[in-house]
Amino acid sequence: MSILEFFAFITSLTGVILGVLGPRITWPWWGVSSLLYAILFFQSQYYASASLQFIFIAGGIWGWFGWGPKGVKPRKSHTKERISLVAILIVSSLAIWPLLINIGATSSAIESFGFVGSVIAQLLMIWQRYEAWPLWVIVDLAYTYQYFKGELYLTGFLYLIFTGIAIWGWVRWRQESEKFKID
Repeated sequence: MSILEFFAFITSLTGVILGVLGPRITWPWWGVSSLLYAILFFQSQYYASASLQFIFIAGGIWGWFGWGPKGVKPRKSHTKERISLVAILIVSSLAIWPLLINIGATSSAIESFGFVGSVIAQLLMIWQRYEAWPLWVIVDLAYTYQYFKGELYLTGFLYLIFTGIAIWGWVRWRQESEKFKID
């Protein structure tokens, strides 16, 4: 474990916990942790994970303005939106996988799924959609395996914690989404 991994761990954990609670301040925490993890993942040859951090930074800026001063107001997506997102997740993951193999990524199958799943989950967070959290559960479990296998033990442990936090977010945002139903 390096100092870099330790600070990335702390800032990321703080940002994700804040994300469940829904205040706007979550986004700067995600931005800082993403910058730290971009460096760590690049050093570990998790190229898709490193690139993903810059998408998270951009998403953090978008999320800051999208959530507004009062924070998140979660709502559920329509069934057609859910089906479209699952199709995009599958097709895009399969498309990115060979590219990652060609550039020598450390864990191409999990990285392709994790990259696409994380982008979709991040967009769902920005759009304040409840479905972000069940997707985060699946992505976090995949990344937990990847990082433990790659001997990034603190980061693997962080993603295990993220899985629990995502379950909490899933429950909390589901309850909150009942207040903001789409007609």
